[in-house]
Amino acid sequence: MRTAYSVETVRTAERALMARLPDGVLMQRAAAGLAAACADLLGRVYGRRVVLLVGSGDNGGDTLYAGARLARRGAGVTAVLLAPDHTHPGGLAALRRTGGRVVRLGEHSGEEAGENTAARTGAAGELIDRADLVVDGIVGIGGKGGLRPDAAPLAERAARSGVAVVAVDLPSGVEADSGEVRGAAVRADLTVTFGTHKPGLLVDPAREYAGTVRLVDIGLGAELPAEPELEALQHADVAALLPLPAAESDKYRRGVVGIAAGSARYPGAAVLAVSGALRGGAGAVRYVGPAGQAVVARFPETLVSDQGPHKAGRVQAWVVGPGAGDDAATVAEVLDTGVPVLIDADGLRLADRDAVRARSAPTLMTPHAGEAAALLGVAREEVEGARLSSVRELAARYRATVLLKGSTTLVADPDGGPVRVNPTGTPWLATAGSGDVLSGLAGSLLAAGLSARDAGSVAAYLHGLAGRYAADGAPLGAHDVAEAIPEAWRDVRD
Repeated sequence: MRTAYSVETVRTAERALMARLPDGVLMQRAAAGLAAACADLLGRVYGRRVVLLVGSGDNGGDTLYAGARLARRGAGVTAVLLAPDHTHPGGLAALRRTGGRVVRLGEHSGEEAGENTAARTGAAGELIDRADLVVDGIVGIGGKGGLRPDAAPLAERAARSGVAVVAVDLPSGVEADSGEVRGAAVRADLTVTFGTHKPGLLVDPAREYAGTVRLVDIGLGAELPAEPELEALQHADVAALLPLPAAESDKYRRGVVGIAAGSARYPGAAVLAVSGALRGGAGAVRYVGPAGQAVVARFPETLVSDQGPHKAGRVQAWVVGPGAGDDAATVAEVLDTGVPVLIDADGLRLADRDAVRARSAPTLMTPHAGEAAALLGVAREEVEGARLSSVRELAARYRATVLLKGSTTLVADPDGGPVRVNPTGTPWLATAGSGDVLSGLAGSLLAAGLSARDAGSVAAYLHGLAGRYAADGAPLGAHDVAEAIPEAWRDVRD
């Protein structure tokens, strides 16, 4: 499992570790890992031109020491100092001893300073244009609010030049704890992070700026608490949670899921939710709603009822809302049951918040950003820009587990604890009906006995893999995603 910790937790762990180590050892470990990652990206170090963008403090020190290591291997290394009076003295001396050059931001080469970006960056801009690699050591993990005006043109210049960019610990300008990007920021091809992942490396929009992330072990693990801020399941974690039938299993032991979905206008939502539940391993599916004929025509094994949820027969979990239109009565009836309930799509709009909060059985809500924004009373852009705080706030308000769909799907419990981040998402899942399939899939896992948190996390993981397999670089529909779920299941198990 991949885990991420807050800035304060990381700093506390670093202080504890440094108290037991000789002075400077931790920084040398970080610099060694950073230099190795840069060398791997360059392929050949000798004769390559490397530009270091160096801010103040330890982040700049890591960058300078790594630059010194590259210079010793024959790279031409130039450090651009953004805070000359606060540059790490030991790192700067090490770079100079190995023949590295130093340029202060604002020094000019062949032109005078002006209002255009090229002139404002001076010699630094020209160096970036000619570089084989730029190392971003401008701001450490405590940075807030985007890049300062003097640093932003350097990030712009690097992006325009197309040069490879390596970020030190975190791309400068993104916020480590929240994953928010509140101004100009560096876009990295590779981020080398130390000791542990930071939340912003796993959550969009910051994740998009990080590129590939490489974790360097500096010995911090023993100092970190058992409970992280974020966690991302991997194949082995998902495999351990998959509900597998035993020799004596029957449909009830495997889990019967009820689907209350669809309407005269949206019968397909019911079909797709049922498909997700069946492909997700449900022992049986009971369908309630006006799309019974369409469901049975596609999936004759479905048990169809027109008597409403309370008279549909025994179920171990309900899915309510996909394509439900304005059927508030059915949503209320499902919420009144004593089994786990997943609420999606129209059900999110129709569900009474007090009724959700009053439930004793688990509740899993699965909004996309637009639906979450409506429930929170904010603009969609606010949710997309602050995904982590939004999912936590929604879970607290409704006293329910919330799966916030999107570029990085997040799962949060109402009582706190680590937020789960799904690492398998793909833009190909942005297709009509894909969310209905996810609802059915998660509902089947709820019916099999998984907690709301585990059901949401495993469903998002399998759904993401299925989207990748079904698309394989080409357009797809929600039906294709459902059909690929068994392949994702087998891949995780194997």
